[in-house]
Amino acid sequence: MKLWHSVSMSAIPDQIPPPTAETLREAALRHLARFAATEQGLAQILDRAVMRWARKYASQGGESEQIEAQRTTCRAMINAIVGDMRRIGALDDAAFARSRSKTLTRTGRSRRAVAASLAQKGIDAETLGDAMEEALGHRHDESAREHELGAALILARKRRLGPFRREDADETSGPEQHQRALAVFARAGFGRDVAEQALSLDLSEAEDRVMALKSS
Repeated sequence: MKLWHSVSMSAIPDQIPPPTAETLREAALRHLARFAATEQGLAQILDRAVMRWARKYASQGGESEQIEAQRTTCRAMINAIVGDMRRIGALDDAAFARSRSKTLTRTGRSRRAVAASLAQKGIDAETLGDAMEEALGHRHDESAREHELGAALILARKRRLGPFRREDADETSGPEQHQRALAVFARAGFGRDVAEQALSLDLSEAEDRVMALKSS
């Protein structure tokens, strides 16, 4: 009986230790060594690590009060770590927004879609506005329009619209086809004027503008 008791007790796993400031900081540095991140994004990564611990701890019989207390402690540590990463330059929301603005535009995203994507990543409105103007031009200047038109043409090439339409495409419903193409641009966040211009270009000029955007 004593032998059974000894074996059964040894089969009970030791409860895993909670995250510490050191382990969370190491996790932050590992992530930032591989990926660009926003302050909000890094905080979410670290919080998910804490949640993994919490689930494992709960499965081993940990009490909910202990888990919640540790999560509160970890949230304070995460905020401090994010602040440290910002101070040493490992996190820079403005630089992230500038870089991602260009990258998303080159994949055919409208300025509106780029702004929405970056806002979801926790970039505040002022930082986002300044970064996009620096990367893509002021909303109403020629540079911004060129970026927007180039992005619209990349989308047109992906969707085989306008100058990139297949030669064997059905031409019998021109106006209806045109309206469907405009609807594609509208759903992607492009204005009517940019969409009309993108659809009106010939193939050679469209390809030149796409190349110019991708090499900018």
